Amino acid sequence: MRIISGKMKGFNLYPPKNKDTRPLKDLARESIFNLLLHSKKINFDIKNSNVLDLYAGTGSFGLECLSRDSKSVCFVEKKEEVIQILKKNIDKLNVNQFIKILSGDVLELIKKESNYNLKFDLIFCDPPFKTNNIEEICKLILNSKLLNKKGIIIIHRHKNTNDDFNNLLDVVDEKIYGISKIVFAKSLL
Repeated sequence: MRIISGKMKGFNLYPPKNKDTRPLKDLARESIFNLLLHSKKINFDIKNSNVLDLYAGTGSFGLECLSRDSKSVCFVEKKEEVIQILKKNIDKLNVNQFIKILSGDVLELIKKESNYNLKFDLIFCDPPFKTNNIEEICKLILNSKLLNKKGIIIIHRHKNTNDDFNNLLDVVDEKIYGISKIVFAKSLL
């Protein structure tokens, strides 16, 4: 795992130590950023954006955002051993001043609005593939008004997962990379 582009390009990241954490592959991450930066369907500017990285793992997505000039990243991760690797990656890249880490269950942390002091321009949601409550997570995000009106939410799922985002999200684009499905969406609320 490495930073693909931007001011930290080429930095290798510490990987997870167990198989329970599924890091986003470099190819999928690179494709996501190519679409964010160049797709006319999405029309998003990463510079100076505030990013929320849910189920952050070792931080590859959020750190890639910072390398590409995002203003800040808030990481949410539950597993303490993974948070330790995330912190090592943050320290290695010397970006502590742009980071907030929340430790705990994503749903519980979203419900506590006091955890967030701003709205996010980009939310990356990468739950374990077995997670079957993605609609509930999206509904909480939108009802809590964590996503800016013109913000983008990106959801990483298994390619065979059929999620119903009707009445919640306007799916702008959807791509398959290996076993992964990446959904780009905007709020309908």
